[in-house]
Amino acid sequence: MDLIDKKLLQLLQTDSKKTTKELSLKLNLSVTAVYERIKKLEREGIIDKYVVLVNRSKVDKGFVVFCHLKLIQHTREFLTKFENEVVKLPEILECHHVSGDYDYILKIAVKDMEAYREFLVTKLTTLEHIGSTHSTFMISEVKNSTLIEV
Repeated sequence: MDLIDKKLLQLLQTDSKKTTKELSLKLNLSVTAVYERIKKLEREGIIDKYVVLVNRSKVDKGFVVFCHLKLIQHTREFLTKFENEVVKLPEILECHHVSGDYDYILKIAVKDMEAYREFLVTKLTTLEHIGSTHSTFMISEVKNSTLIEV
């Protein structure tokens, strides 16, 4: 990956709807050259996917919770079962297996505290092998970036 690829990635991460013509003007390359570079970055898995970022507040999902979770045991079976179940829950935006006092950190988006309580009681804590949870509620979002410097 050269400097032009890095600049191209920066531009695409900022606005992936830019046309190859717009990108070619910014990079001082031909449209074909930009197209070929994008295809190469996709083939190599550097560009993983294209998505739309939704404003959570506008769709009644502005209440964000970080839930720290411990499993009762750390066997491969328990981890696999938990992970297979947690990926099915649409309220969970992110799930990270972590080291330290907890086994997982979940980022959850729901409408409000009442919706979170309902999610916790009817969905999350009904999953097998959960030992304990600890919830932290977002007060305000200081930074939320999808831009990865390369």
